Amino acid sequence: MTHPSRGERGSITIWLAVTGFIMMMLVGLAVDLGGHVHAKQRAHNIAAEAARTGGERVQAAPAIMGEQVTLDPQAAHSAAQAYLAAADVIGNVRITGGDTITVIVTDTYKPKFLSIIGIRDLTVTSTATARVVRSLGGSEQ
Repeated sequence: MTHPSRGERGSITIWLAVTGFIMMMLVGLAVDLGGHVHAKQRAHNIAAEAARTGGERVQAAPAIMGEQVTLDPQAAHSAAQAYLAAADVIGNVRITGGDTITVIVTDTYKPKFLSIIGIRDLTVTSTATARVVRSLGGSEQ
């Protein structure tokens, strides 16, 4: 009958503890990277919806007369800012050329596992633009 060497006794326990810790860190990294991507997608969706919401606010009189379709700058800006406030994010709204609204959203993701190693908040930023167009017979006028 052979007996294990006393020098190797408990070595599997150390290996298992180290491997378990590494696996937990890898799973935590995957969770936090996935959460960061999700936060980035959310920021983009909010920016796009805020731009669309602002893009719906056009100057009524010229549009009804069939002359031109342009944004009502104050109403578009207010509508986009209201959407951002309702979504509880910080954003910047810019209107250019009378027909384009651009929304930049800044949000944060709070890591679940990376905070263990000192990474507290990850900032996510996204930009979306909406442009008002007049279409007649399927072609832009």
